[in-house]
Amino acid sequence: MSAIGLHRVLEPAGVLPQAAARLDASPAIGPDEVRIDVERLNLDAASFRQLSAAHGGDGAAVRAAVLAIVAERGKMQNPVTGSGGMLVGTVAEVGPESPLGLRVGDRVATLVSLTLTPLALTDGLARWDGRSEQVPCAGHAILFARSIAAVLPADLAPELALAVLDVCGAPALTTRLVRPGSSVAVLGGGGKSGSLSLAAARRAGATRLVGVVPTEGEAAALKAAELATEVVVTDARDPVGLAAAVGEPVDVTVVCVDVPGCEHGAILATRPGGTVVFFSMATSFPAAALGAEGLAADVTMLVGNGYVPGHAELALDLLRSEPGVRALFDARLSAD
Repeated sequence: MSAIGLHRVLEPAGVLPQAAARLDASPAIGPDEVRIDVERLNLDAASFRQLSAAHGGDGAAVRAAVLAIVAERGKMQNPVTGSGGMLVGTVAEVGPESPLGLRVGDRVATLVSLTLTPLALTDGLARWDGRSEQVPCAGHAILFARSIAAVLPADLAPELALAVLDVCGAPALTTRLVRPGSSVAVLGGGGKSGSLSLAAARRAGATRLVGVVPTEGEAAALKAAELATEVVVTDARDPVGLAAAVGEPVDVTVVCVDVPGCEHGAILATRPGGTVVFFSMATSFPAAALGAEGLAADVTMLVGNGYVPGHAELALDLLRSEPGVRALFDARLSAD
């Protein structure tokens, strides 16, 4: 039995579950595993956008595509974006050697990606219209000894808690990087991870906060939320236009958009010696590395890996304590 799930890898041999083409999602658990009765998936934004675009917004086709992926791979991993999401469910069985501290009956959100979580769906996604990132469902999932899960807070609706916990790594890493008096730009500042990152940066002492959004509607919502000192509307895929919109280059740029092509603009918007954090699964890391080289840009580039100790607690606290964050999340969930 492997704490990192190697025993669940069906092919190819010798890779970790995230890199596997297929996982064994059988419900029988080992001594250090946990089985979850799944209630809801939260597809990551890049994956859902790709699936929706590939099927012309046809919800039934998107639903069929997700079912096919899970049936074929034993996990939810978009073959184009390579990304997955996370889930909410109830603990059904706990192995006697599990170190996760979970109990049967706990309602939890997994804080590890669906790309490495053995998953089986049993309801044909009959309650999902294929038109939103949140997917009501029935089935089961398996957590390993090295997995992470958080018990859902009693004061928040499961849909809201899931939306926050899905992106909780972004504000935690932003908090770690931002210094008092620094300047921060967040691309996608009106979204889930973006709004939390702006709030985290302000709490960490940033004095200039630039929220970058693609539309006037998002700009109005972000201004009303009062999370940024500046809100600019521009296409983050236009490097020169983005740099001009941001103006004076910032110390830290956080990329939270779910479309490709934002790497070079983020680099140009960041001062020499500054830091760019890529939280988007749509990021091309070759484009980022080669672009920085081609621009002779002395910037540190970080991959937001979604895990920082205490990330769940921090994100939930920001949601509860920052009215602007709560308003943006509520509006997004209502729209879905």
